Amino acid sequence: MSESTASQTGLRYWEKQTSAGHRVSGYHSEPSDRPVIHFVHGNGYNGLVYWPLLRRLGEHYDLFISDIQGHGESEANGHFKGWNQTSLLCEEVWRDYRHLWPDQPHYGMGHSFGGIMTAFMMARAPSLFTRSVLLDPIIFSKRMLLMMKVGTFLGLWQRNSFAQKTRQRRSHWLDRETAYQSLEGRGMFKGWEPEALQSYVDFALKDTGEGIELKCPAELEAEIFSGFPRGLWRTLKKVRTPTHVIYGESTYDFVRDSVARWDGFNEWISTERVSGGHCFMQQQPEDTTKRVLKALGQHKV
Repeated sequence: MSESTASQTGLRYWEKQTSAGHRVSGYHSEPSDRPVIHFVHGNGYNGLVYWPLLRRLGEHYDLFISDIQGHGESEANGHFKGWNQTSLLCEEVWRDYRHLWPDQPHYGMGHSFGGIMTAFMMARAPSLFTRSVLLDPIIFSKRMLLMMKVGTFLGLWQRNSFAQKTRQRRSHWLDRETAYQSLEGRGMFKGWEPEALQSYVDFALKDTGEGIELKCPAELEAEIFSGFPRGLWRTLKKVRTPTHVIYGESTYDFVRDSVARWDGFNEWISTERVSGGHCFMQQQPEDTTKRVLKALGQHKV
């Protein structure tokens, strides 16, 4: 699948054995003299699910797409390593590959869960990226985090609504056409552009010989929803990389409130509200591309 995907997108496949013991992988452009965007996906997706956005950005920048544990072609290898360790592994991978672009600016970018991975990377190493654009980062409020900590201690948070819905969601179909028809206009896919939904069907599903199924195991995705980033707000205070946050006007209430709070106390953060929901970039990839280009263009190279 990796070879056919590389041929389909024009990207190179890469893989690396992490210090945590599992293999992760992804794709990158042929290195050139252009700046490079390092991209991390949301939970349950993988980088190429965002191909309608990334291929447009690829007309202006090189791309490095990093798929975390159990997503895309990366190994699941048991239980989820946790939000904090996963961000360390994302950094570990990037430090192994960033030399391919020795004299070009490096830009960080991520959606939802991937936005938090990128924020943690920047907080630990402010010079890792020249600037960043985060798309609807899943920033939990302090109150939610307290509830998660208490709920985890009591064994309740592991059965939260996000995790439960994930475990109950359909994960097998007869073929890709059936999957597309089944998902179109439903749940989180409501309002997605046809090319975005097709990218999900093409890249988030795998052939089994008896049909197709989700690449990301439902239990692993649920584990991610059952966890949370430790020290989130302390970390957000440490971000010193110019960062532009774009969020959907109809996203989760806590995301809108948390983005405003972050913008209020960290001078390195700017924000922008756009039409659409948590996956606005899949609903309007052309518009999102223009906004990302504008945000990255604010930096004079």
